[in-house]
Amino acid sequence: MKRGLLIIFSGPSGVGKGTVRKLFFDREELNLAFSISITTRSPRNGEVDGRDYYFVTHDRFQEAIENEELLEHAEFVGNYYGTLISEVERLRDMGKNVLLEIEVQGALQVIDKVPDSLSIFLVPPSMEELKRRIEGRQTESQDVINSRLEKAAKEMELMNHYRYVICNEDPQLAADSVALIIKRNIETTL
Repeated sequence: MKRGLLIIFSGPSGVGKGTVRKLFFDREELNLAFSISITTRSPRNGEVDGRDYYFVTHDRFQEAIENEELLEHAEFVGNYYGTLISEVERLRDMGKNVLLEIEVQGALQVIDKVPDSLSIFLVPPSMEELKRRIEGRQTESQDVINSRLEKAAKEMELMNHYRYVICNEDPQLAADSVALIIKRNIETTL
């Protein structure tokens, strides 16, 4: 069985990664599996442990770092996020193309550790649009929103570390572009 690709899908917070992912993820020809990250943040309304994230304590997260269980990890707005190596390897060994939907800080760690990974960076049409999207969530205080926007501006400067950059002006078009990139990379590794 052919080992699956490792796909990094990243971009600044609020750019619409989740929305775009939902539009391409279930396409059968892509044979995708979603690697579930671990996080110390609390579940948002409707999120389920083991489906959206593995929600863990700060102590358990620190233990995972110390035991080198994580492919990457990052801290954002006081919470920690990470990708379990065991989860990624299990899925790739099954022939699945593993999608990591992760923050930029973590993505750069993976790009460094797994140079043959397929890295895709999603950008907003403008910073004004990104602000509108983040505020539209109505899940954070203005201080947190401002922090996210500051961080997003810095992350946009790192897009040259990725193999592909896609603008999310229209989520369906962005999803179609990402799907085409993945499909072409699957075909070139056959």
